[in-house]
Amino acid sequence: MQTLAIVGASLAGLSAARAARAQGFGGRLVIIGDEQHRPYDRPPLSKDFLLGAITAEDLFLETPDDGLDAEWILGVSAVGLDAAGRTITLSDGRSLAADGIVIATGARSRKLPALEGLDNVSYLRTIADAEGLAPKLVAGNRMVIIGAGFIGAEAASVAASRGMDVTMVDYARVPFAPQLGEDMGATVAKLHTARKVDLICGAEIESFAIEDGHATALRLADGRNLPADVVLVGIGAQPNVEWLEGSGVELRNGVLCDAMGRTTAPGIVAVGDCANWFELTLGEHRRVEHWTGALERPAVAVQALLDADADAPEQPVKPPYFWSEQHGVKIQFAGHSAGYDRLVIEAGDPEEHNFLAVYYRGETPVAVLGMDQPRLFTKWRRSLSAAATKPAPLLATAS
Repeated sequence: MQTLAIVGASLAGLSAARAARAQGFGGRLVIIGDEQHRPYDRPPLSKDFLLGAITAEDLFLETPDDGLDAEWILGVSAVGLDAAGRTITLSDGRSLAADGIVIATGARSRKLPALEGLDNVSYLRTIADAEGLAPKLVAGNRMVIIGAGFIGAEAASVAASRGMDVTMVDYARVPFAPQLGEDMGATVAKLHTARKVDLICGAEIESFAIEDGHATALRLADGRNLPADVVLVGIGAQPNVEWLEGSGVELRNGVLCDAMGRTTAPGIVAVGDCANWFELTLGEHRRVEHWTGALERPAVAVQALLDADADAPEQPVKPPYFWSEQHGVKIQFAGHSAGYDRLVIEAGDPEEHNFLAVYYRGETPVAVLGMDQPRLFTKWRRSLSAAATKPAPLLATAS
């Protein structure tokens, strides 16, 4: 392999570049990114950056020790791919042929078409998004957040700490249930209501009041009217894979991959938020949108890409992990809660928002949730990781 192209100047793309050099790749390394910025850290955008505790310079991820010796093509997006010829077409008209390709184009915020172009409506995914939202967080103003996911919840926490009147609206009956299950989702929801955030679940938005380029209110199907000075939309993310349509790479809720990130096209792998990996422990595909996945999984995918043995066996990866900071409480979660049938509180009290809960499927722990329990959580996370990354034959024997 003489040329390796990484499409996506993200954490996942940077991690893939680091892994390639660490694994001995000495050829031409090209990194393509549609933003003018080099890779930066996104989780702090809805936390410390929005609070003003850190600056944009603190977000950038490269270090002097990286030694990537890479060619950077920034402010240019990939618009097409010929998978058979491993040739990437760029938005500026150029094309780039490579021996191996890493797709790391990430995801973008899902939009509400009815609110497009309005001055007081924000999303929160990029540095530009956060820089646009931060000045709007003014004490006494009314903020309505559409979507009670973790991005919206973190922004609600910041806005409440700034003295704003915050309402968070979600279609789901229980927020955070897809990640935490209904019981623990309800527990995290209580953290917000205890901090005077008005949380409206099971809600349907009927219409928006729009005046002079601003969304001034939301009307719910039950007749409630929610006045707004600032609106934040946090209704999930959409993988950036349209440029791959017709390329020869199979798409299904992102880029379809095996358990090592290999796509259906030889010589091409996918990592990060756009990659729909097969999860050996679940027996199904999952698109994992977490920081640690973007940090750790690219090394596995690059190994599969650089390995001359195309039939290298699939190996389990560490369980997904994410953390959140809401109203001064650190929330940590590792594993997959899907299909759990038992929940055990190992320490603390959920009512105090200081506890550790373990999710079981039968007698097997499959996930762990901690609120302000970092030391005990770390022990349980290590235990889950050790069990999940046993060699595949041992897992098969155990099951």
